[in-house]
Amino acid sequence: MMAKNIYLLLDMDGVFYNAEERIPGGDEAIRFLDTQAIPYLFLTNTSSRPRSKLVQKLQRFDIVVPEEKILTPPVAARRWLQENKVGPVALFVPEATRQEFCSLETVSARQPAAAVVIGDMGEAWDFSLLNDAFRLLMQNENSMLIALGMTRFWKAEDGLRLDAGPYVKALEFATGRQAKVFGKPSPEFYHAAISMLHASPENTWMLGDDIINDVGAAQKLGLKAVLTRSGKFVPADLQRGVKPDAVIDSIAGLPELLQGIRG
Repeated sequence: MMAKNIYLLLDMDGVFYNAEERIPGGDEAIRFLDTQAIPYLFLTNTSSRPRSKLVQKLQRFDIVVPEEKILTPPVAARRWLQENKVGPVALFVPEATRQEFCSLETVSARQPAAAVVIGDMGEAWDFSLLNDAFRLLMQNENSMLIALGMTRFWKAEDGLRLDAGPYVKALEFATGRQAKVFGKPSPEFYHAAISMLHASPENTWMLGDDIINDVGAAQKLGLKAVLTRSGKFVPADLQRGVKPDAVIDSIAGLPELLQGIRG
């Protein structure tokens, strides 16, 4: 009999797909979760596109889920900025992602800002753009540095690419300021996801391809964590001092893994 009270947090990139390439077994895994009535939430550091685009992307891989089943850093950041009435924000995010912040007052890269939001802008990053963010932060000692995740890199069609984390670290180093992170490995991000599932850490499992931000960060909060060998996984990950609770070759192995967990 399937164990009861299991809740799942599922990474997306590197688990269900690599860039635009399907990782086989994802649609079958989601159907299994739905059949078994196992609650799950997609938890992704993707900040380059809004949830509506992520829903469309999953549909191309025969996975149908509503936006409410996806938690992204822009959504979490927007909620926090609204609740805390932070003030005008300067967005360093792709144009498509700006719609997630439409309810906030935003300013250009050269106007005073109460918060500077950094996301994954890919090849749009250059010295001038990064320097604009740096200058905004230095103009106002109270201006907050907001990071939409601290992912180091990801696997694209042409190979590994830098994500937002390295740019945030550069700004932290240059300004001497600590970023407030909305995304993995931030504890607040994980707690928000657990709350959305109405779960608790001890009965929640995280599945991802990042040994640090997915596995290590989840385990520090008391969750169980599964590492998949798909995505950006490299064998050296298993020698980095973080021991996953389970390792599977790909998302296709999730149903068998869950069947082996007994209540």
